[in-house]
Amino acid sequence: MRTHSPFSLTPWVRGLIVANAVVYLLTITVFTGPWFYELFAFNPARAGTQLWGFVSYMFVHGGFLHLAFNMLMLFFFGPAVEDRMGATAFGLYYFICGLGGAAFSFAVGLFTPVMPFVGASAAVFGVSLAFAMHWPDAPIYVFPLPVPIKAKWLVVFLATINLASAILGSDDGVAHLAHLGGFLFGFIYLVSEGAVARRAGEALRRPRPESAIPKARRREAQNAEPPVATPPQEPSIYDEVDRVLDKISATGLDSLTPDERRLLDDVSRQLREH
Repeated sequence: MRTHSPFSLTPWVRGLIVANAVVYLLTITVFTGPWFYELFAFNPARAGTQLWGFVSYMFVHGGFLHLAFNMLMLFFFGPAVEDRMGATAFGLYYFICGLGGAAFSFAVGLFTPVMPFVGASAAVFGVSLAFAMHWPDAPIYVFPLPVPIKAKWLVVFLATINLASAILGSDDGVAHLAHLGGFLFGFIYLVSEGAVARRAGEALRRPRPESAIPKARRREAQNAEPPVATPPQEPSIYDEVDRVLDKISATGLDSLTPDERRLLDDVSRQLREH
């Protein structure tokens, strides 16, 4: 895991923090009326007529402490996760978690009333989940605890608190359902991406059966001149995939470098396209 100084944030993390801060400044200086929250919050009861709310709610916050909590979590967890995933995948993952928070709240709202809500918490909680899944034993210092706790236990604690509050119907003004939706969609994404990468590598690793090679190409190969000796070539993508899969077998998926993960992602994308 690469460490970052406070002044070397990754592109998506920097952009998201700036965007959320700008929107907050606008809500306390220009758009100060309640209409702004009513228009850009996610309201499950109006989701069909205010579709933009599925995205816009992620950039609106109910107060400075609300904004500060979410942006601090993104500041601490986001850069390492963006480095690991790559910028494009991180941006996609962030919005999937945010959309998941709204979608899960909407689904529950079909059966019981759910209050409108704002905030980046669902997306940020998804980022914290990704951090904990990649570096479960990383020490996290949480004020005012005197000792650090492991990332995996911090996320388990957050998920448990939100689940209990949602089940008990806590009236604390916190969007617990959105938080759970962010966790849920983030978990599904991370697990499915890992499975796709492993399947892609295994598919490339398997030799192609002769029946899969067109007959014309087989005849050409049989009638071809003996190959001429050539200088050693660079390792093929198949060799690289073999090496990465061997590494996964020996030390697990979390041991891969960003370049190795991008290789598997590229291969899996090519397989899906073909």
